[in-house]
Amino acid sequence: MKIDFAISSLRTGGGERVLVTIANNLMNRGHKVRVITFNEPTEYLLNPKIELIKLHKGFVKNQTLRYFFELYKYYKNKNNRPDAVISFITQTSLSVILVAKLLNIKVIASEHTSHIRTSTGKHIVNFTRKHIYKLADYVTILTKFDLAFYKKHGVNAIILPNPCSFEKIKSQKKEKDKIILAVGGLNRYYIKGFDNLLPIVKPILDKHKEWKLMFVGDKKNDGYEFLKNLSKDLNIESQVVFTGLRNDVKDIMYNSEIFVLSSRNEGLPMALIEAMSQGMCCVAFDCVSGPSDIITHNVDGVLVDNQNNKEMTEVLNQLIENPNLREKLSKESTSIISKFDEDLICDKWEDLIKN
Repeated sequence: MKIDFAISSLRTGGGERVLVTIANNLMNRGHKVRVITFNEPTEYLLNPKIELIKLHKGFVKNQTLRYFFELYKYYKNKNNRPDAVISFITQTSLSVILVAKLLNIKVIASEHTSHIRTSTGKHIVNFTRKHIYKLADYVTILTKFDLAFYKKHGVNAIILPNPCSFEKIKSQKKEKDKIILAVGGLNRYYIKGFDNLLPIVKPILDKHKEWKLMFVGDKKNDGYEFLKNLSKDLNIESQVVFTGLRNDVKDIMYNSEIFVLSSRNEGLPMALIEAMSQGMCCVAFDCVSGPSDIITHNVDGVLVDNQNNKEMTEVLNQLIENPNLREKLSKESTSIISKFDEDLICDKWEDLIKN
């Protein structure tokens, strides 16, 4: 089959990483795969056999209209049309769905956040979810929490979790680095709860001087400066590490003790799934959607009452002071990965496209 993926850009992000994982997998299955972007940057590596179509030009200032016109011009040539186009991220999906319907192309929209979250373009996002998604052949969502909302608006929604691109570890590392690890874009520190995380860990780092808090995420933004200054104000800057973007996140996870998800809201957090695949002891706020679809409380990780900072501090301190509990949760964490196996999820994508 000829399958196109469309997304604003291939910047570092969870949705972008999922797109690349699925596109590469389907390419390896013998499908003809193209990825269409409308903006720079291109920070993820695609299979060299995947054609990257950059529709980055156009004189229309409105982003949604530019995406629409550039894609319409490209697909107006019938030779450029795929058997199906899959759009990622809500605002891009608005343009892609309308073009696909005008030109009679099968279209799937893929959502990567909860329907209650709108970080940018609130009115356009809400309009798309309530009125445009019903035009798509399918809309994939990440968790059961969102299903009733989309069904209410006449959307043909199907739950399709993110695949884990990390291979599950075969054995635990015996001696790990005394690191509490947080992963995510520092420019989204409010959504990721990193502004709360620093005060949460301060009493822990004051008490356990051998432990560090490590942030893995892009430092080229104001979020980094804000968090760095906050760590100084809390007098814990010597125990807080900002690595910037890394291509060895898997190794960092394998070598680190505790993974913490402090988000105020999520879709289905990829970093949490990946941390469990590497046998980390994981703790997460039980925010509206995501963590409870992954973690079974006190079996393969710990769920903390949503935004209860005091409880999070207590749980992290307990995990640091109880290595046997850490080891137990670490051993169980990898069992969840079979649910998010890359080939299993991509089997479901392939079936969906064929349907």
